[in-house]
Amino acid sequence: MLSRVALARKLAPATLANARCSSTQPVLWKREVLEVKEHPDRDLVNFPRLKQPELPGPVRMGFIPEEWFQFFYPKTGLLGPYVFGAGLITTVLSKEIMVVEEEFLFGICFFTMIAAVHKMYGKDVAAILDKEVDKELEENRRFVHENEKSIEEAIQGELLAQKQTAAQDMIIESKKENIALQLEAEYRRRNLKVFQEVKKKLDYHLEVVNIERRLQQQHMVDWIVSNVLKSLSPQQEKEAFNQCIVDLKSLASRA
Repeated sequence: MLSRVALARKLAPATLANARCSSTQPVLWKREVLEVKEHPDRDLVNFPRLKQPELPGPVRMGFIPEEWFQFFYPKTGLLGPYVFGAGLITTVLSKEIMVVEEEFLFGICFFTMIAAVHKMYGKDVAAILDKEVDKELEENRRFVHENEKSIEEAIQGELLAQKQTAAQDMIIESKKENIALQLEAEYRRRNLKVFQEVKKKLDYHLEVVNIERRLQQQHMVDWIVSNVLKSLSPQQEKEAFNQCIVDLKSLASRA
């Protein structure tokens, strides 16, 4: 019973410490507490891992462990432990290793009273202490469960953050593509502008050439007409005019 109290007192700080450490390293904490990695060469059958018992083992005479008697039985038989105890007490008393004086009887009375109190009230005290131990263990389990929930929520938040980071990468890639499209559009716009400016230049030169040709043709026509008119006499003009009238009359009569 008392070992349960000591076990709870001993495990509670370690559990709290592991829970506090788990807030920063949830995976390692869970692995250290719940998973034990054994070496493949370890003989767990003949040498199992030691575990602290929850309740004390059985005793004889109020304080001698039962394991001691079981240790003597294969070697000395049934009376071996008692003979060994009697011989040990006789040797200690005869060699005056333990001196019998007035305080010896006080010690016997003291331990007798402790044994009587344990016999009379031990179960009641054990039940009370067991309730306290169960309450503390339940609080520790609740604390660990709450920490596991908070750690699980932190893990889910971390996974969500990782997914958001992946989405951010996609957004960055889409922004890069948008920038590339904008650069391509600007490149094409500038090419169109260069094309239009070059076309304007070429149209300007073409118009200049056309105007020069038109002026040359006009000048040539005017020059030819003026020279022809200068070469004609008034008589020739009158004859040509009369001939035109005759031609027009003939055309009118035919129509």
